[in-house]
Order: sequence, then structure tokens, then C-alpha cells
Amino acid sequence: MTQQLPQIPSTEPELTGVRNFRDLGGLPAADGRRVRHGRLFRSGHLAHATAEDAAFLDGLGLHTVFDFRNETDRRLDGLDVELPGVRSVNIPLSDPADGAEFWHVVRDGDVSQLHAILGDGKGVNRMIASYRSIILDRTAEHSRVLHALAEDSVPALMHCAAGKDRAGLAIAVSLLAVGVGREEIEADYLKSNDAHRRYKVRRSDMSAKGMSDEVMELLNPLFGARAEYLSAAFAVIDETWGGTDRYFSEGLKLSHGTRERLRDRLLDES
Repeated sequence: MTQQLPQIPSTEPELTGVRNFRDLGGLPAADGRRVRHGRLFRSGHLAHATAEDAAFLDGLGLHTVFDFRNETDRRLDGLDVELPGVRSVNIPLSDPADGAEFWHVVRDGDVSQLHAILGDGKGVNRMIASYRSIILDRTAEHSRVLHALAEDSVPALMHCAAGKDRAGLAIAVSLLAVGVGREEIEADYLKSNDAHRRYKVRRSDMSAKGMSDEVMELLNPLFGARAEYLSAAFAVIDETWGGTDRYFSEGLKLSHGTRERLRDRLLDES
């Protein structure tokens, strides 16, 4: 039996300690239906949420928070604030050891070192490869998320560190599963570039030199949302499974009934 939950008006507060928060409600989906407000949210991590932020999140009636950070991320930023009665599920979508030396240079390297690892398109290529890998290699994790949403985990909030890449792909997969179009998914994804949502870059050297325009230009491919990144993820679906239907049935092992329950959980009734 489909769980009946109250409609929550579309609100988008600027939370003090949580970046990139938004409700996916209102996006057009299959059969003329829309994603229901108050069912699916996305954000950056919740480790720095203020008491006021936590009170707002508590008022959303969340069932589950999906945290896609790995252990290294969680040590760096901290664990999410506890929300009473809300289940927290950690499903890492990246390996803690993946690129440890690379991220050390991003945090601590000088301009010449950053040029060596990010210049001449290397930063963009790394992000494209990462997006492709998360879709291709994390089918079990994405399957777990969608099955949970179909069963009992709504309303849900999904986040990683910035709420842009790993959470962005988990959100994209969830929206694809209920029939939201790729253009609409991309438009929401690119909202992560808005100034009030964008991840705050932190480096060991936060001086004018360490955060110069040249440095930030080199770092921008890592911390910005780009349509080509999401397109690369969609391309993997098409290349590997021949389209979204086979991706869900063969890649993520979702039955027709599970996808129908997902639609009932996440979409309006019109």
C-alpha cells in the first residue's frame, strides 16, 4: 500500500551550515506526473549544520539520509548531525584510497604542481572518468538506493561532500528511474554552480596567493558542475546497456514492479 505523506510546499532556504540544499519536487516525470514536493531532497554534507539548520531538516519529516561520502571524507568534514528518528545510511560511492596523492596536491600543492595534474584539460578529463566509473562500477550501490526508496525510505535526503558529484549521480539515477527527462535532470544538476550553493574550496594555504585566480581556475573543473560530466554518465548507460530501461533491469536489477513502486513513492497522483 502506497504511503500517504503530506505535500510540503516548495521551499529553498539558504541554510547556514549546509550547502546546495534543494527539494526535487516539481520536476516533470513520466505520464504527465511530477516529482512530489517533500519526497526527495539533495544537499552537501550535514556535518556543519547549525541548530537552526537541524531544526529545519527535522521539520521535513525525513525517513532516511543517504550519505555517499567515503571514510576519508567523513574524517575530513565530520559526521552528519543527528536528526531524531531519521535513519542514516552511509553508502560510499568512491574509494577512500582513490587519488589520495592527487587530492593531497589539490589541497597543498603550489601552482606548478596544480598545473601538472590539472592543466591542459587534465582536471576535466579526470572528472569525466570519475562520472563514467561511478555509473559503471557502482551499480550495486545505486540498486540498493533505489530499492530502499521503493520500499520505505521516503522522504529521503541524498548528499555527499558538496552535493554535486556522487549525490548528483544518485539523484540523476533516481530521477531517470521515475521518468524525469535528461534535460530536466541536467538543469537541476547545474544549479550546484549557483553562488550560494557552490562548495567552499578549502586549501592549506588560504592566503591570496594560495587562492589566487590562477589557482582557482585550475581547481574549477573539480568543484564546478559541468554538463559534459553528466553527459558522460548518460553516455555510459547508453554504451553499456543500450538505454535506461536495460540499465535499470539488467544493471541495477530493478523489476517492473519496483519501478512502479518508486513512481508511487516519488511522483504525484495526477
